[in-house]
Order: sequence, then C-alpha cells, then structure tokens
Amino acid sequence: MVHSNSTFNFLKIISVLILFCACAKPTFKSKWLQEEAPATFITRFETTKGIFDVEITRAWSPLAADRFYQTVKHRYYNNAVFYRVVPNFVAQWGNNDTAILKYWKPYKLADEPVIQSNIKGYMSYARSGKETRGSTLFINLKDNPRLDTVLANGVRGYPPFGKVINGIEVVDSLYGGYEGKTMSKLDTLQKYPALFFKQFPKLDKINKAFIVKRST
Repeated sequence: MVHSNSTFNFLKIISVLILFCACAKPTFKSKWLQEEAPATFITRFETTKGIFDVEITRAWSPLAADRFYQTVKHRYYNNAVFYRVVPNFVAQWGNNDTAILKYWKPYKLADEPVIQSNIKGYMSYARSGKETRGSTLFINLKDNPRLDTVLANGVRGYPPFGKVINGIEVVDSLYGGYEGKTMSKLDTLQKYPALFFKQFPKLDKINKAFIVKRST
C-alpha cells in the first residue's frame, strides 16, 4: 500500500502522541493522597543558589509530613519559585504552575498542634485560615517563636515538621531584596509568569526537590 506524504506525516504525528502519552507521568492521581510518609526522611532541594537538605519528622505534624512526602515524591515543587523572602524572617515558596496547582490545592489539611518551635531553619506550612495548609511552605530565617502561638483567622500557630540539616547558608542567601512586595502580585505569577519574572527578575527558584533518604 502506498500512502501520500500527508497521510504518512499524519500517522507519524499520531504515533508520537501515543508514545508521549504512554511515557508521560501523570500530573495528579487521587491515590497519591493516601501515601504515608516514613517516620523520618530527608529531602534535597537543588536551587539556583545551591543545595540544601531538610529532614522531616512525621511525629511533629503527621498530616503535614504526609502531604509534603506526597508532593515531593510526585515532583510538585520542581521549578517552584521562592516568591517571598523577607530577610531575618522567612523564605516562602509554592508551586506556581496552575496546571498542577489546580489538582492539589483543593485538598487542604486539618489543623494540628504546634509541637516544635519555629526556630531558624525549621520548616512549616503557610496558611490563610482554618484547614488551609497544603501547598505553600516557609523556612524560618531566624528564631520566630511568636509563630508558635500567633492567632490569625481562627487558627493558632504554624506547626513545623522539618528542619534544614545541611545548607542553611544556601537558604540564607536566597534573594530577599523584594521582601513582601511580591505578595500582591501572586495572581500575576500564576496567570502571566513571564510578566511576573520581568518585574522580579532576581528571585531564586527550586530546580528540583526529591527524597534522598528514608527511615527504615
């Protein structure tokens, strides 16, 4: 059988698309939400400023540890930007890819008590009210004990669930010249990222986040 060039090219494109769909990893599967984190594990962040490692302790905030384990395991924070770095306070980041964010964002976490203090190098989820943790993280750049008990929108405190064990100097070096100026532009970050980065070109980002060690 002889095919015309157009028919041949069409079939070639279809074959490539089928192969791509078969090989591409899914953006989200609801069963991932059932994955439980190990008692402890270490996550490595490869950033534009270097590498730092965070050790997670599930007992400190089990729901937070589980969600973090799920998101890191499935590459949620790859290419995420440190969009809010306030020197001598916190470095904050989250996923800004709307195609991925829309799947994870609806699954918020129930609130948990604060067991560990928000001291320098400790990591917690940010939140905007009751049961709103689950997508945005911050690392304390100094001891912030007031974050253990501060009452905001009906919730008291931010429970840490991990700590930087290597590369705290990398975290300290994240660009903080914009401080909180980016917070009013987060809609731009999600809808028009090119415009956002044109306005804030010096922000650092996470190239890759992945688990390097699990407890037995």
